[in-house]
Amino acid sequence: MPTPVVSLRPCVAADQGFLRALYASTRAEEMAHTPWDTAAIETFLTQQFQAQHDYYQAHFADGQFLVIEAAGQPIGRAYLLWTDSHLQIIDTALLPDWQGQGIGSQLMTEWLVQADAQGLSAGLHVTAHNPALRLYQRNGFQEVGENGVYLKMRRPALATATPA
Repeated sequence: MPTPVVSLRPCVAADQGFLRALYASTRAEEMAHTPWDTAAIETFLTQQFQAQHDYYQAHFADGQFLVIEAAGQPIGRAYLLWTDSHLQIIDTALLPDWQGQGIGSQLMTEWLVQADAQGLSAGLHVTAHNPALRLYQRNGFQEVGENGVYLKMRRPALATATPA
């Protein structure tokens, strides 16, 4: 099956409902193991989404906050920070129905080709149980640290930027 064609566009205020639902989908398995009722889970996820959103906005003010779309419909998010020397992949997520179709691999390849063309290293954080860990390892990311929750991974610059 071919990888679906996707596009990226900047997040806008109208995307908040979708982004909140996407965030909830990333925590569904975890929430299934709590004794909480639906209302408590919804309250918790809304608070956690807002805390994460506020953190990203405050700590990555120059970041690109993008919605991933297929056929004009939002299916995920990609938050990136490009600097003069580094690409930080802040966060990526796809709705469950869109996972496992090569979309993450396709986007990662595009970003790393661009980073390599500019001579940039790349970094990200991931939980050890996240299936995307294998994707990152295949793309040259290596663990360089951990904080008890997340593995810190880094990929060195693979090319030197060509002078303009």
